Amino acid sequence: MGRSLTQADLLRELEPVAAREVNRHLAAAKHWHPHDYVPWDKGRNFAAMGGVDWDPEQSTLSELAKAAMVVNLLTEDNLPSYHRDIALAFTRESAWGVWVGRWTAEEHRHGIVMRDYLIVTRGVDPVALENDRMTHMTNGFDPILSIPPGTAEIFAHTLAYVSFQELATRVSHRNTGMICGDPVAERMLQRIAADENLHMIFYRNLYEATFEAVPDLAMEALAAVVTNFQMPGAGMPNFRRNGVLMAKHGIYDLRQHLDEVVKPILRRWCVFDRTDLTCRGEQAREELAAYIHNLETVRVPKFEEQRDRALARERERGALV
Repeated sequence: MGRSLTQADLLRELEPVAAREVNRHLAAAKHWHPHDYVPWDKGRNFAAMGGVDWDPEQSTLSELAKAAMVVNLLTEDNLPSYHRDIALAFTRESAWGVWVGRWTAEEHRHGIVMRDYLIVTRGVDPVALENDRMTHMTNGFDPILSIPPGTAEIFAHTLAYVSFQELATRVSHRNTGMICGDPVAERMLQRIAADENLHMIFYRNLYEATFEAVPDLAMEALAAVVTNFQMPGAGMPNFRRNGVLMAKHGIYDLRQHLDEVVKPILRRWCVFDRTDLTCRGEQAREELAAYIHNLETVRVPKFEEQRDRALARERERGALV
């Protein structure tokens, strides 16, 4: 298959793999209910219903936990953008459509349960949260804006992106749960992280099959996604400030991105051991290898040095997060 390959061609060839992976996912997925993960007895009315509006003193979360919870929730809130992108890349036909619907329904539970938890426990300012949700969802998110619809490239780029993004989100949710200081929040975020892991496996396995079908295209899309990767929360209000705080304190940082997300998936796909590439694929692989080398030898060590200095200054000042 060459560059004239269309999206429809690739979807048709990989449909049996998609059907197999949908069935595997449905057998492995655990059905759960958001209301079972929320401490409803902690709830009370706000002023509009005769109660008391939010005050910072009501929250038991640290500033770090607040930042991470807001970033994770607003990321989940942007589901309409992600649904649109996945539906455009996969279409709503056959097994592809079954997956699009099921994945969207499962992802929606994450936003439901996180918001219910934060509002009931008064973990964050609900007015600020709603304002940020409106801004973030209005802006939307599209990691592959420049790729024309109907092409095989839009399928490959979308699939490569979500393979990494689902794993990155799993790491972020898991680590957020560990620093909340609340076993209820930790249980909730572990449940969400388990969902994200199953979603990652679906996409990862499907991209593995894409590599077998169109190795050059798969390598080109992979290199483009990894070297330009952004988390889906990149456009939300205060993302830079909150992202820096999360990175500094080990919720999601460049080292974790490299060692816990990028490298495991690249190993799974045997990216640097493949022998089925032409010059096109080899060039993309060389670009990817150079990027990974730069991460390992320059960017990650520089980040860790800067982080360690910042944490040392905090300890000297007795700063509490």
